[in-house]
Amino acid sequence: MPQTYQTLRLILGDQLNASHSWYSSKDESTLYVIAELNQETSYVKHHIQKVCAFFAAMKAFSVALQKAGHHVIHLTLDDTHSFDTLPALINHLIRKYGVAKFEYQLPDEYRLREQLSVFCAEIDLDTCAYESEHFYLSDSELSNYFTAGKKHRLESFYRKMRVRFNILMDGEKPYGGEWNFDSNNRNKLKQKDLSDIPEPLIFANDVSDIGDRLQRHNVNTFGTYEANSLWPITRVQAKELLITFCETQLSKFGFFQDAMTCKADDMYTKKQWSLYHSRLSFALNSKIISPQFVVDTVIAHFMQNQREVDIAQVEGFVRQIIGWREFVRGIYWVNMPKYAELNELDAKRDLPDWFWDGKTHMNCQKHAVKQSLDYAYAHHIQRLMVTGNFCLIAGIDPRQVDDWYLGVYIDAIEWVEMPNTRGMSQFADGGIVGSKAYAASGNYINKMSDYCSDCRYDIKSVAGDNACPLNAMYWQFMDAHEAQFAANPRNRMVYATWRKKPPEQRALILEKAQHHLDNLNEL
Repeated sequence: MPQTYQTLRLILGDQLNASHSWYSSKDESTLYVIAELNQETSYVKHHIQKVCAFFAAMKAFSVALQKAGHHVIHLTLDDTHSFDTLPALINHLIRKYGVAKFEYQLPDEYRLREQLSVFCAEIDLDTCAYESEHFYLSDSELSNYFTAGKKHRLESFYRKMRVRFNILMDGEKPYGGEWNFDSNNRNKLKQKDLSDIPEPLIFANDVSDIGDRLQRHNVNTFGTYEANSLWPITRVQAKELLITFCETQLSKFGFFQDAMTCKADDMYTKKQWSLYHSRLSFALNSKIISPQFVVDTVIAHFMQNQREVDIAQVEGFVRQIIGWREFVRGIYWVNMPKYAELNELDAKRDLPDWFWDGKTHMNCQKHAVKQSLDYAYAHHIQRLMVTGNFCLIAGIDPRQVDDWYLGVYIDAIEWVEMPNTRGMSQFADGGIVGSKAYAASGNYINKMSDYCSDCRYDIKSVAGDNACPLNAMYWQFMDAHEAQFAANPRNRMVYATWRKKPPEQRALILEKAQHHLDNLNEL
């Protein structure tokens, strides 16, 4: 006969917050449960490294809680495979342990929050939902900053966050005299810069048992499998990654945060995927480490090392955490579930097959996709302006775009993924997130990377036989959506340039674009 418990507390795979008030005291009558679940591996097709990293972090967290004196059960797929849903498993555990009360932290994905809400309404048991205690803004505060359906802008929100939490402030003014130093942070890596790229800190967490388990239970994944996960799965490892970022990457983070490179010399091949980025997003989004701790640590390092690190580097990083990360979360929650159905541009094409294997002749897409498949990671510009831009101007169904981004990236949880793809990247929300569609020709990629130098296609040609497909597709996209975009002042010069082209040239460009759109798998 198993021991009985008064309370069952559920910990989801992205709720690995050791600082949560739940753990401030020990209670012999409380049982914590952390479980691998079929439903969490199958709602989209996931990168195998993502599944392995989350499962490994869940195991490590359960061990840490046990060492701290809490009662914990960690269930693997071997234990849970017969349960189709999370509620089915919880019901089983409630009966098994004679539980009188069920408690959980509010999930950060709509589908899970709804699932648990319905479950709690149906069971004859005391239930209680808690805040995750992770973000700067609590769930209950989001409606004070965001309104459903309304167009919001990051800069206004970001300034409010800086003031409210007194981050990089000098009294009532921003530290350094400016709120935003983004104009300083748009630099391309030149040949002379490549040798200075720091070697990324990677870990070697053995996940071979998880890999075997996924295979044993026929979990459908994709991407390159690594028996030793390079991602931080404990708070100690996350702090080590943070300190390494401060000491080796922060001084040039902002300067090169938009840069991309594919130079394949042996000394660079293991650096080009990480560059100067912190790669803390998995640890943050699984809540292994808190945003406040990250921001405070980075600012403290800056204050102590102002000869090596300037304000532009730090401000750019802080903006990603307290600005963008909190911003997209607010957008997500006030607009769900309708947000998941938005398709402002009526995009309907299928995602090309090469998104699953990287086999395309477009060098920029090949490197961004291959890197994603190899590491379950790409930085924000690769996501927004390489693969995201392609999907936008090709008119790919935003549901398919969402599913790929949600599945492929190590840090992808729907609250952060969906506003970034359906909103920022695909403009499917009609401008709730961004003031314009982030459409671009190949010129932008040539400006910010060295991808174009070794490409089969000619970056300078628009409609020639070997022209970069992005060029004609860009003009076709802007032409097709002129009614939606022409009134935006930021597009005025674009349409002026398009109208100046002779009619026969415009027709040739549109014909070329249509050929590409009809043959996306062949590009």
